[in-house]
Amino acid sequence: MAAPLALRLEDYDYALPVSQIAQHAPAERDAGRMLRLNRENGASRDAWVRALPAYLRAGDILIFNDSRVFPARLFGYRSGARADPRPSRRNPAAQEYLRGQIEVLLIRRLDERTWEALARPGRKLGIGERIQFTPPDSAGAASSIKPNAAGHQAAPLLAAEIVGRGERGLRRLRFEWEGDFDAQLNRLGSVPLPPYIARPVEAEDRERYQTVFARNTGSAAAPTAGLHFTPDLLARLALAGVECRFLSLDVGLGTFQPLQAGQLASGKLHAERYCIPEDTAAALRQARRERRRIVAVGTTVVRALESSARRHAGEVRAESAETELFLSPGDEFLAIDGLLTNFHLPRSSLLLLVCAFAGREPTLAAYRHAVDAGYRFFSYGDCMLILAGEP
Repeated sequence: MAAPLALRLEDYDYALPVSQIAQHAPAERDAGRMLRLNRENGASRDAWVRALPAYLRAGDILIFNDSRVFPARLFGYRSGARADPRPSRRNPAAQEYLRGQIEVLLIRRLDERTWEALARPGRKLGIGERIQFTPPDSAGAASSIKPNAAGHQAAPLLAAEIVGRGERGLRRLRFEWEGDFDAQLNRLGSVPLPPYIARPVEAEDRERYQTVFARNTGSAAAPTAGLHFTPDLLARLALAGVECRFLSLDVGLGTFQPLQAGQLASGKLHAERYCIPEDTAAALRQARRERRRIVAVGTTVVRALESSARRHAGEVRAESAETELFLSPGDEFLAIDGLLTNFHLPRSSLLLLVCAFAGREPTLAAYRHAVDAGYRFFSYGDCMLILAGEP
C-alpha cells in the first residue's frame, strides 16, 4: 500500500538522551516498565511488564514471533591477508588495505551456500574477493590468522567469496566450510547486537538477545517485544485465560537500515519471510467470530498478520510467504486489536507503524512522556501496550 503523499519523516522525530538507550538487558526479563496507551483517546498510564495479565481479558489472544536469532555477525580478513604481518615498504597503504578487518552481517539465506549480507567496509569489497573468517576476540573484533607449524596459513574452516553486489552495502556471499555449516557459524559468529548498543558483545547476550520461546532459526535481529516474557509470565497469562499463539517472521535488513525516499514513495519495505501455522490461523479466525481481542507482540507479528489479511480479503490464513508491507499513518489494520511493542528509533518504519495504529500525536506524546519519565529505549529497553479502553 502506497505511503501518503504528505508523509514526511521529520514529522516522526523526537529527542532522546543517549543515556536512555538501553545498553544491557534488565536484571530480569519481565522487570521492565510498560506504558499503557489508550488507542481511543491517547490517555496513558505507567505500569510494569509483570502486571500485563491485569491489562488483558480472558479470551484475548497474544501472538508471538518465535523466530530464533542466529549468530549472524562474522569477522575476518581478505583470504591470506594475515599470513605475513610484515608491512610493505613499497606500498604500506596497500598492506593496510589488505590487513583491514572485514565485518559481515548475514541477513538471509538465498540457497544452501549463498547469503545476502551487509559487509563493512563494503565499498572496498569487490566481486571475486574472498574472506576468511576468524573467531571474534574479547573486544568483538576479528582475531588474527596465525600461520601453522610449517609457517603457512591454515585452510579456513569458514570462508566466503563475494559473488554479487546490491544497493546500500548489500553483498551476496557464497560460503565454503569444513564440517557442519551451522556448527562453524555458532563457533565463529557472534550475537548481532544493533549498532546503538555501543559495547562489545558479552557472554550473557547469547541468552538475553533471544526470546524464551525461540525455536525457528532465521532472524538477524531479535523480535524485541518478546524479550520481556518469562515462563512464569506466560503461565500467569494462561491462568488469566489469555491464549498464546505463535508465528515466525525472520527479522532482516530493515532493522539495520534507515528509511529511504524510494521506500516512502513505493510504500514497500525490504522483504522478510514469515510463516503462519494452521493452528494459529484457526485460532485467529475463531477469535474474530467470537469478537475476542487479538494482540500482536511486536511489529514483526503485525507485519505478518496484516500481510496475510491483505492477501486473503481480510482473513488471516496459514501460509509461508514474504512481506514487503510498509504500514504508515492512514493505513487500516485488518488483523489486530492491540499491540505490545518496544520504543523505536526516530524516523523509522517501526515508529511509523506504531503511529499508524495509535495515531501520530498520541504516539509521539507517549514517547515524550516516556523520555521525561526515564524509560529505557530500543532493543533492551521498556515497552508500550496499546489497546482501546481505559489505561
